Amino acid sequence: MERVTATDYHDIAKPADPRLSPDGDRVAFLRREPVDDETTESTVSLADLADRDGGAPRRLTLAEGTDAEPRWSPSGDRIAFTSTRGAADDRQQLWVLPLAGGEARRLTDAVGGVSEIAWSPDGERLAFVQSVTADDRETDRDLSVPEGYEPDDHPDPRVVDRTVYRTGQRYVDGRRSHVYVVDADAPVDGATGGDPAAGVERVTDGDADFGAPEWGDAETLYFTERVGDDPDDSVEIAIRARDFETGETERVHATTGWDAALAATDDGRVAFTHAEPERVSMRQTDLRVLDRESGAVTDLTADLDRGVGRAVAPQWGPDDATLYFATPDEGATALWHVPGDGSETPERLCRPGAVSGGTVGGDAGAGPEEVTVAFAASEWDHPGDAFVYDAGTGETTRVTELNADYLTEREIGEPEEVRFESDGTEIQGWVLTPPEFDPGDGAENQFPLAVEIHGGPHAMWSTAGTMWHEFQTLAARGYVVFWSNPRGSTGYGEAFMQAIERDWGAVTLTDVMAGVETVAERPYVDETNAFVTGGSFGGFMTAWTVGQTDYFRAAVSQRGVYDLTGFYGSTDAAYKLVEGDFDTVPSEEPGWLWAQSPTGHAHEVDTPTLLVHSEDDTRTPICTAELYHRILRKNGVDTRFVRYPREGHELSRSGEPAHVVDRIERIARWFDGYSEHHDAPRALDRPDEEGLSGGDGDEGDGTEGEREAREE
Repeated sequence: MERVTATDYHDIAKPADPRLSPDGDRVAFLRREPVDDETTESTVSLADLADRDGGAPRRLTLAEGTDAEPRWSPSGDRIAFTSTRGAADDRQQLWVLPLAGGEARRLTDAVGGVSEIAWSPDGERLAFVQSVTADDRETDRDLSVPEGYEPDDHPDPRVVDRTVYRTGQRYVDGRRSHVYVVDADAPVDGATGGDPAAGVERVTDGDADFGAPEWGDAETLYFTERVGDDPDDSVEIAIRARDFETGETERVHATTGWDAALAATDDGRVAFTHAEPERVSMRQTDLRVLDRESGAVTDLTADLDRGVGRAVAPQWGPDDATLYFATPDEGATALWHVPGDGSETPERLCRPGAVSGGTVGGDAGAGPEEVTVAFAASEWDHPGDAFVYDAGTGETTRVTELNADYLTEREIGEPEEVRFESDGTEIQGWVLTPPEFDPGDGAENQFPLAVEIHGGPHAMWSTAGTMWHEFQTLAARGYVVFWSNPRGSTGYGEAFMQAIERDWGAVTLTDVMAGVETVAERPYVDETNAFVTGGSFGGFMTAWTVGQTDYFRAAVSQRGVYDLTGFYGSTDAAYKLVEGDFDTVPSEEPGWLWAQSPTGHAHEVDTPTLLVHSEDDTRTPICTAELYHRILRKNGVDTRFVRYPREGHELSRSGEPAHVVDRIERIARWFDGYSEHHDAPRALDRPDEEGLSGGDGDEGDGTEGEREAREE
């Protein structure tokens, strides 16, 4: 058996966005897998549930671009999806594939790309969103791009007139997201001589952001609009309805939150998410229903101390009477159902692993005891597959084995759950031991400890998810890996989430160190050789930690927030975290925010600290990392600054494959250089590429002796 290595990332396929067919017999999903150092392939695959033992799912789309958002037509005879195939840039366009045979047809030539697609109930139209400028709309480039047109993605100079002007790894440059509808049978594809503008209708206009299109009946489209004196600075969201018979649009309700998800029925009931506006970043999200006929609004989750999450979008079941939604729940994802009239409290349907997308289906009129749920999930023993849950039998069936060959050749460790107390609060965590760990060895065979801290801060880790590969790689390199969900995490109730109010650093560190002390009591853990890392808020906490304690031999801080004032001014809409979590702004308490920032304590750092950051990160911009790095260097701390070009905040999850691998290898190489259990020099004493798979003549994943030992 071989051990997991960082370079294994190239061999791991993951599913996403599974969609159950209307007849419940098939599941369409995205298969994502690296194909080279720069590219990850994303194609649509189809699994036949009626023939679950009949072999692997078949690929539906060509590997000629990046596919996303597979969506079944109501009749189940077509699948719509977005793709960059045939494009000279990364703009997604809308395609429809007939399942009876024939090629996919392109329905749009949208200057702003296509996302958030939704079929009308009669299958005749699709709604979608694209991000465009006022000039795009005035010249109809949002309907069809003129031949030879090249968008100006790098204006010189760049003029900014908005509070939030960067998001999603790029500048907004005057663009607003708007809603459109296209005829599903429009004669579009340029190869057939069609007119891409012929079947496209602009639904929204104006200087605001619209999104979340959701059909009620075939003539009613609901969508959201960010409103307020400054929509960029507002958490108020209007819910609007477009009546295509009259051509009129009306505001039917309003909600508040970071964003809003909608789900509608054909008789005028609209489900929507809601978070209380005051200090919204500290609030859990609830699920509510508006009955347009009566005007009544019902809060369905008022008595559920869990926040509605994004793993599975809220959706009505086949009976149009029951709503289904997901919440983070103590290291897992829970799927719930609740009557849309609020006559009963939510009831848990099932609790899979780390879920990333799902849909509910079944025969017309099927209730919670009869539905089928298709979802993608990862667990400790695999990085991701598609599953189907049958509520009638209570059975969950695995419908894909995307990494079967890979997993049969690798030693995969099973994490152990640990519960410990911190300041009178129970905290959940996990411990993953190296492959050579033998519980009978006791103190005779000790291992260094690698502590991982999650981002967010209002997020949650499990035994799998996006960190599966990194945790398994560090364990395979001889580290006991510990991670936890300290106070501030989601999935444990609102009071637990709000416990870090105005105190990100001290409260979280108390909980993390309580877990470290619990794990360090085990005889096989060498507490004198402990290391710490984390990304985003985890990067903030890594830098905060080494400014408060010398417990750790070395640290790797990734895409962190180091100065809250600098973060407030340079981030995208995430500056609301400062206003919400800290209940202040820099002009009111500049000195206090400095004291709450890692840079305010950087002069106390002695721990060797590697900084890893993405140059195009607009969520935690690199400027505060530059400040922190300079302070460390001025104070003579062992440090290095690794910057990844072309990458944004999602580097560890969806960056260029070579960068993802390089990042993990650099974490391990930095730790190895200060570990008494690894025969490796400091990274600072080695040629920059030595010990990395991208280096000349070096396989990476450890020293030569360590690689030979792992292969035995």
